[in-house]
Amino acid sequence: MSENEVFTSALSQEQFGFVTDIATDSIPKGLNEDVVKLISARKEEPEWMLEFRLKAFARWKKMTEPVWAGLNYPKIDFQDIVYYSAPKEAEKHDSLDDVDPELIKTFEKLGIPLSEQKRLTGVAVDAVFDSVSVGTTHQAELAEYGVIFCSISEAIKDHPELVKEHMASVVPVGDNFYAALNAAVFTDGSFCYIPKGVTCPMDLSTYFRINAAETGQFERTLIIAEEGSYVNYLEGCTAPQRDENQLHAAVVEIIAEKDATVKYSTVQNWYAGDEEGRGGIYNFVTKRGICRGDNSFISWTQVEAGSAITWKYPSVILKGDNSTGEFYSVALTNNKMQADTGTKMIHIGKNTKSTIISKGISADDSRNCYRGLVKIMPGAEGARNYSQCDSMLVGDKCSASTFPYLEVQNNTAILEHEASTSKISADQIFYLLSRGIDMEEAIHLLVNGFCKEVFKELPLEFSVEAVKLLEMKLENSIG
Repeated sequence: MSENEVFTSALSQEQFGFVTDIATDSIPKGLNEDVVKLISARKEEPEWMLEFRLKAFARWKKMTEPVWAGLNYPKIDFQDIVYYSAPKEAEKHDSLDDVDPELIKTFEKLGIPLSEQKRLTGVAVDAVFDSVSVGTTHQAELAEYGVIFCSISEAIKDHPELVKEHMASVVPVGDNFYAALNAAVFTDGSFCYIPKGVTCPMDLSTYFRINAAETGQFERTLIIAEEGSYVNYLEGCTAPQRDENQLHAAVVEIIAEKDATVKYSTVQNWYAGDEEGRGGIYNFVTKRGICRGDNSFISWTQVEAGSAITWKYPSVILKGDNSTGEFYSVALTNNKMQADTGTKMIHIGKNTKSTIISKGISADDSRNCYRGLVKIMPGAEGARNYSQCDSMLVGDKCSASTFPYLEVQNNTAILEHEASTSKISADQIFYLLSRGIDMEEAIHLLVNGFCKEVFKELPLEFSVEAVKLLEMKLENSIG
């Protein structure tokens, strides 16, 4: 299996809606200070980490759930969620071969083989199942280059100086309601550290799987790229089909020092609920990177095709001179899905550049919204931004909205913004069919043409499968 197939194999939501029958160790529903302490105790954390959590929880209790996104969903009962659920005997093992065979089978079924004889070459995987990381591959090979790749729980124990220095330095604890909640109750996630001058010898990736019912998943990812380093990071996720909604609230922080490059790609395919809108994941995520050093580079590429509700704005703070931030996104909604996505590019350093390419496809009764901010600070001389936000409507019941916000405080900045809204109709399909093109190829042509600027940023196999995923979801919505 190639590195790209790790994620492309997990694209079919229907194929991966199964539940793994495995004994779990879950704490009772509810959220209070004792629950925060219990999670910290289960993770065997040092005192400084517990203090971090308790301060975050105190901050969260004073905050109110945001409503500005205009999303429609029943008010979340935060006391009706299980905040920690893990497979029994899922404590970290010395070898992946000691992990419960049912977990190994689950990830192999998802296309993420972890067993010794089937480990992928060219890509290291951290597999997170409910509230815990069950294994990370290729750690020894990466260590030869000085690269640290492990669960965030291991990093807190084994590399506390790095975690203390960088955690919450990009997304502060009180940044927003869900970031504060995550800081209080996060249970696992991934940690990546690329030393100075090192090009990471293989792609790094994390695969998130929610399995237990009534459980929320709160993972945290921290990526640190030292001066002159390079890393390509991939992320995928799935969850079983259930009639109840489940909450996923993650925080991702990226730090790129001088001349460092971080490329981060996501295929978000959480269960989106059925045609009537029953079930699905509430996906409220905070992702942000900082180009801290001169000539640094951070790129986000994402395909958003799952979740009942998505609330997500991967952003870059361009602090270093000549630093660059890029955002490429395709967000597809169908049935009753709602997506409120976009990005923020904050220009602080001189001669900084950013590019935003956002594609939204709405079908059936769904809602799709782009919400973005480009901010040019007073010292950002010579800043440059190009934004393109396109929406495609499929049918008469869906909707698409665009809310770009530009704030320019330096007259030397150059900004360009383009936006369009188009519509696939039965007439267009009929025209293509009348030319001898079959339905599958017709949809392929329309979708691929609309999203080509984003797909070209993805690895080839990844791009092909992403098109297939979008075609599959649109198949019953057109004509």
